[in-house]
Amino acid sequence: QGFKDNLHAVFCLAENAVGPRATRPDDIHVLYSGKTVEINNTDAEGRLILADGVAYACKDLGADIILDMATLTGAQGIATGKYHAAVLTNNEEWEKACVKAGRNCGDLVHPLVYCPELHFSEFTSAVADMKNSVADRDNTPSSCAGLFIASHIGFDWPGVWVHIDIAAPVHAGERATGYGVALLLSLFGGASEDPLLNMVSPLGCNGDSPAEDMERDSKRRRLI
Repeated sequence: QGFKDNLHAVFCLAENAVGPRATRPDDIHVLYSGKTVEINNTDAEGRLILADGVAYACKDLGADIILDMATLTGAQGIATGKYHAAVLTNNEEWEKACVKAGRNCGDLVHPLVYCPELHFSEFTSAVADMKNSVADRDNTPSSCAGLFIASHIGFDWPGVWVHIDIAAPVHAGERATGYGVALLLSLFGGASEDPLLNMVSPLGCNGDSPAEDMERDSKRRRLI
């Protein structure tokens, strides 16, 4: 798509099968970040390889913007619904950009609460750096699941980290929707030589001016 910047795609894949080396409750894993994780929920396994993926992007690829996208939590559909993916990020500008990119391309996005100082304690472990699942499922579990991933690059990491939970909008009944492809192209389109992607990207130089935004909002109000 004519991207000018150094762009990597890291696929965090593992076979989810029962075997003699399968993860068991109370196991302790040392992840690629060097942090230890106590397994208190074997069904919260996807975040383990996602944590390795973001750590690899940070340590080995030297990325300054890391976006992870996954069908991570069933709670996402409760938090933001069937049509909006959930975004969690350490950067307010990128949070707004994700929402706008979603509106531009049709892959809708809505923010989750980012507050590691209040929520990461859900993973407290007496024998490891963290557990892999929350203590209280009523305390914003989708946000917490994203924080688990972020903790493996560090909450003080100076780069941009974006987590997008797409559990609900990726399917409509038994059919896949293809959600996420258009969102990524729109979000990063400002770094492409493609004029259409430049136009829809909220981070590019060809975005709408505040005056244009106000005019369009005014038209919407008149229509309503």
